Amino acid sequence: MNSLNILKDNKQKLSYLYLFLSILGAILPMMANFDFAIEYGNSFDIKNFISLANANPAAQSISRDLLVGATAVFIWIVNESKKLNIKNMWVVYIGTFLIAFAFSAPFFLFLRERRIIEIEKK
Repeated sequence: MNSLNILKDNKQKLSYLYLFLSILGAILPMMANFDFAIEYGNSFDIKNFISLANANPAAQSISRDLLVGATAVFIWIVNESKKLNIKNMWVVYIGTFLIAFAFSAPFFLFLRERRIIEIEKK
């Protein structure tokens, strides 16, 4: 519990933790996507991808969980970014659909923490 308090008190470290998670959130899904493309053809067949993402109850559960959770968080991201006037949000918006939500959500949190640091310095 004390380690969480350390991060709370040090927004700089917390922001870089979010950046690190963002990098992992880009690399790990992309590795799986490349494996998918190699295994199922040289292109990324979205219909087959969605079919496989719903191939069994476990996959359906994860897919539906991500769809609902990511949609709710994305709505919050849009609203929060406007409230705080966060710059470079285009990276988050495009990254959500072209890279992965696992990239864009922590990247948004990185940008948000940096913006809060900036606001608090004023």
